Amino acid sequence: MRALITNDDGITSPGLAVLAEVAQKAGYEVTVVAPARESSGSGAALISAEREGRLLVTETSAPGLPDDVPSYAVKATPAYITFVAAHDGFGLRPDLVLSGINRGANTGNAILHSGTVGAALSAMTHGIRGIAVSLDSPEPVHWETAAEVTARAVEWVGTLPSVTADWIPGVLNINVPDVAMNTLLGLRRATLASFGQVQGTMYQLDEGKVKLQYEAVKGAESPGTDAALLRAGWATATLLRAPCYDPNLAIPEF
Repeated sequence: MRALITNDDGITSPGLAVLAEVAQKAGYEVTVVAPARESSGSGAALISAEREGRLLVTETSAPGLPDDVPSYAVKATPAYITFVAAHDGFGLRPDLVLSGINRGANTGNAILHSGTVGAALSAMTHGIRGIAVSLDSPEPVHWETAAEVTARAVEWVGTLPSVTADWIPGVLNINVPDVAMNTLLGLRRATLASFGQVQGTMYQLDEGKVKLQYEAVKGAESPGTDAALLRAGWATATLLRAPCYDPNLAIPEF
């Protein structure tokens, strides 16, 4: 079994080595491929830098990564990296994509814009299992807590039926409080919050200029949402499926 480890924080993030260790302990052959620079907010965009038709790839080691794990920095978004990996671009096609560990939560409908989640969604569209993992802090301390929660998620995902043309598993989106494992309340299944922990506000400036300012969302989220449970001290798991369609919508045809 093969696992691709990627993220949107870039090749210098310590979360890559944490996920690599989790995957190795679960029996996966690991390859790390991450953006050469931060790609937060890239969603599932397929953007890359090329020279003479070749993707710009540099062999480099992520911090804390064992010497026996191949590691590459790519001038591309995480979703593009997953796209290339699905077509044997970084060795044989992976069976699992682990994306993260993101510095900061990815909750609510705002996950649409997350490069971390976008990489896992890109894997899903190619029939590859995907898990996105985030730690609820811009400067995480308790990486080991996220590792423990991820290990259990990887074990569960491994029990799912094999991918077929008629059945593709969703993406498991994991969020973990930045607390010691012995103080974590546990893991709970969660719905998506109305937006997320941070929301953009648009300001109109002089001379036709526009400014977007990000602010923490105020007010309590509905019980059972990922944002509410995470704030209370629970790790959360949300199964995502996209793209999807509504077969019941009565669209006039001609």
